[in-house]
Amino acid sequence: MLFLMTVYDNLKTPKNANAEELLQKIAKGDKNAFRQFYEATKADVYSFALSLLKNTHDAEDVMQTVYINVYQSANVYKPQGKPMAWVHTITKNLCYERFRSLSKQEEFTDLEESKISLSNNMNIEDKLLAEYCLNFLSLDERNIVVLHAVSGFKHREIARLLGLPIGTVLSKYQRAIAKIKKYLQGGEYGDE
Repeated sequence: MLFLMTVYDNLKTPKNANAEELLQKIAKGDKNAFRQFYEATKADVYSFALSLLKNTHDAEDVMQTVYINVYQSANVYKPQGKPMAWVHTITKNLCYERFRSLSKQEEFTDLEESKISLSNNMNIEDKLLAEYCLNFLSLDERNIVVLHAVSGFKHREIARLLGLPIGTVLSKYQRAIAKIKKYLQGGEYGDE
């Protein structure tokens, strides 16, 4: 993804030059320039946020905050021919901030309040069984299993998101799956 952003930003297209001019005008308070900049870049910013967050509502929220930041910080942008790299950096930082806040919220929510919204493709019995099995896991194990198996995050993305070493994420995932399998096969549950 970073490679593609770099290639995209290194293209000397009128779009980049126009974006540079618009940012300079935004820095001077030109609302029309801001509207033009928003219209020209909103699909790109939204797509990037969605690729990181994998949630349309969160991506929309981050996108709005990105443009608030762009409007308020256009005066600190240093023209270097890469306006979208600057905007993507803002977007990436806000997405990671969103991940951190969601992780902290999850740590402090009561088990009853933190029911996991599993796939709509699952029937009610499968959802109940999955939620019941997840209750036997520690908070870290549950987060890792849900992020990987339900949300589709890769282990390295989970490690970055949760601030854990990749080896820890892999071992906790393997341990969690082993606990669930043992429970489903009729074995005794217990922390090992």
